Amino acid sequence: MPEAQRRPDSCAGALLSAPATEPPPMTLRLLLLTLLFALCAAAPAFAQDSDGLVEGRDYVVIAGGAPLQATKGKIEVVEVFAYWCHVCNDFQPLVDAWTKKLPRDVAFRYLPAAFSPTDRLARAYFAAESMGKLARTHNATFRAIHDEQSLPARNASVAEIGTLYASLGVDADRLAAAMQSEATDARMRAAREFIVGAGVEGTPSMIVNGKYRVIGRSLADILRHTDLLVARERAAAKAR
Repeated sequence: MPEAQRRPDSCAGALLSAPATEPPPMTLRLLLLTLLFALCAAAPAFAQDSDGLVEGRDYVVIAGGAPLQATKGKIEVVEVFAYWCHVCNDFQPLVDAWTKKLPRDVAFRYLPAAFSPTDRLARAYFAAESMGKLARTHNATFRAIHDEQSLPARNASVAEIGTLYASLGVDADRLAAAMQSEATDARMRAAREFIVGAGVEGTPSMIVNGKYRVIGRSLADILRHTDLLVARERAAAKAR
């Protein structure tokens, strides 16, 4: 293969092997080499792990991370979501199917993206959870916002959420009280602390055992990488 068609082994090789009819002046050549080496040094280095994942591309290690709710013998997976997020809505059916096949040593938890203490949809999630009504309300809230458009995606009022949840068999007055309770205030603060500590900037985000934030090019990728990180944590626990 002619030299000009060969793929260089490094960034520096690209410049050094490039054909030129006249060599550039020495000062210009040195300047270009200096800039090129600086760019190479700044570029992220991706090394493939033994399970095929690549740190920085497929996941991020959370410095000092810890599970949201540690449970002995369980590997925790948390999905940070928002009801108003259309990608979370698309992800929900995939997550539903995925959770039904999870091994017994995996504890899956939803966590609303409570960046703001005034997020009423996040408060409604915690309130419904405290009342044992999530099985009725969780998917229905996504449907009401994205499919039926019977609930505003942003700034839904306590009354509007109460009307929806009442149609699902939830006492609206109890729901309103739970949404504004001190217990929900505490859950909102804890959620924000966990989310910020994990470096979550968007939804949906999957967090494995408080240690890894998952990255994927597609929703299916996110679940596949989550499975591999769960397997990594399982192997690490057995090795201890």
